[in-house]
Amino acid sequence: MSKVDDLLAWLLPQCCVLCAGPGGRRLICAPCAADLPRIPVSAGAGTVFAPLAYEYPVDRLVQGAKFHQRLPYARALGELLAEALATRPAGPGTWPDVLVPVPLHERRLAARGYNQALEIARPVAGRLGVRLAPRLARRIVATAEQSGLSRAARRRNLRGAFTARDCRGLHVAVVDDVITTGSTVAALARALRQAGAASVEAWAVARTL
Repeated sequence: MSKVDDLLAWLLPQCCVLCAGPGGRRLICAPCAADLPRIPVSAGAGTVFAPLAYEYPVDRLVQGAKFHQRLPYARALGELLAEALATRPAGPGTWPDVLVPVPLHERRLAARGYNQALEIARPVAGRLGVRLAPRLARRIVATAEQSGLSRAARRRNLRGAFTARDCRGLHVAVVDDVITTGSTVAALARALRQAGAASVEAWAVARTL
């Protein structure tokens, strides 16, 4: 954080979205963050990184961001994801070339007014210095909500749902709120690879256990 950020945090401190206490620079205060249900880093290694379990109060934050227009919740989730990613060992190729938030179909985006995955990705891109590319992929099929569907039904629901622009040679990280079966990020990753992506990994705030 810069000195300007520190000064603004002192002048205009954030309130924690969980306890309403002072959060300083963050939207989730340190005591609340320490109590979140975390997944061991080794469990999130490889092509999928999800540092939190989809349990209370993480589920409350995700649902508020996704369905109830609680945009501060989305930013708070993005801050948590960025902080967790920043602890990964640094080295060549640590960070992707671009971040691609899971896109909404244009009709759902118009109805909701925002894409919670994009709002989560903003703090991640800012913290890590990775380019945010929300227009690199589009959802071209207005799929039904995934919640409540079986694993097989989720796969069928997302068949041909995404398309991507030319991304030859790029290392891409897909950003989402929560990973349940992985069907959504898998379908988007397939479209990105078909458009030439060299590699695709998935970053989510949480996953179901």
